[in-house]
Amino acid sequence: MVLPPAVVIHGLPHARLALRPGRPVTLLSAPGAASYAGVGWWRAVIAAAQAEFPESNPPDVLDCADAPGRALEALSLGCRIIVLRLGPASADIAGRAAAQSAVLLNEPPTALDLGGRGALRRLDAWLGVPEL
Repeated sequence: MVLPPAVVIHGLPHARLALRPGRPVTLLSAPGAASYAGVGWWRAVIAAAQAEFPESNPPDVLDCADAPGRALEALSLGCRIIVLRLGPASADIAGRAAAQSAVLLNEPPTALDLGGRGALRRLDAWLGVPEL
């Protein structure tokens, strides 16, 4: 699966920055966000971002770290791309994901973390937006 450049978002303000019209981008949660922020939180952020930028329809990736229960919850709430580190339950979850046309990744894509120092300055270059 080939995804547009990924950015780690920590909430709706970061999603807004990444989703300026015309930008190809993948919205990625922080590592393990499914466990500490929750799958419902992620779905709400993505739904709000899509409501504000309906033309963008970016792929979004929820990082479940090594929590298979969170991965199952994410699948049940409609997440289509999930990160889950390999473990004993991974094969079963991969089968469930495939049955729902979802994708299970062992590692997150390389990404620019918008919470990092200087990330906003580097965002355009990261997304391949030409300078004026």
